[in-house]
Amino acid sequence: MSIHIKNADDIAQMRVACRLASEVLDYITPFVKPGITTGEIDRLCHAYMRDVQGTVPAPLNYAPPGYPPFPGAICTSVNDVICHGIPGERVLKSGDAINLDITVITKEGYYGDTSRMFIVGEGSILAKRLAQVTFECMWKGIMQVRPGAHLGDIGHVIQVHAEGAGYSVVREYCGHGIGKNFHEDPQVL
Repeated sequence: MSIHIKNADDIAQMRVACRLASEVLDYITPFVKPGITTGEIDRLCHAYMRDVQGTVPAPLNYAPPGYPPFPGAICTSVNDVICHGIPGERVLKSGDAINLDITVITKEGYYGDTSRMFIVGEGSILAKRLAQVTFECMWKGIMQVRPGAHLGDIGHVIQVHAEGAGYSVVREYCGHGIGKNFHEDPQVL
């Protein structure tokens, strides 16, 4: 896949799609508490996308070559699951950390992709620290986005901050572009 240079209309449509994806996270926030299953979170998000927003959940039935179709409308990665966790019967308990990955497709065909980490109930000091450091990493990466910068600057500043806080980065997964395709180039390592 090659990088598609976006025009002003593309950028405006991408902003709408990303705002809609973030609204799903805002909607689901009060439901993320001890006792709910990841499957119920998925069901609630799917209904909100379909019935309130008129969007389509991009992960649902997504099947890259060599993989079975993804069964959920969202990804629910609990505790040690790095990403792309499959929603199901797992009941959240106080202290769990869960990342909800939301990707919507608008009627116009644009993808909006975002995620948020939640600490369920009373989290441990370590869970809260991980959430704080990853949040800081995100903002440090965002601050690198400007004319004349290089994509490697984003990954570099994130890696330096994470490692400085005693964490490591996962090299098997990366950031990616958005637009009218799921996981567009460029891939951001």
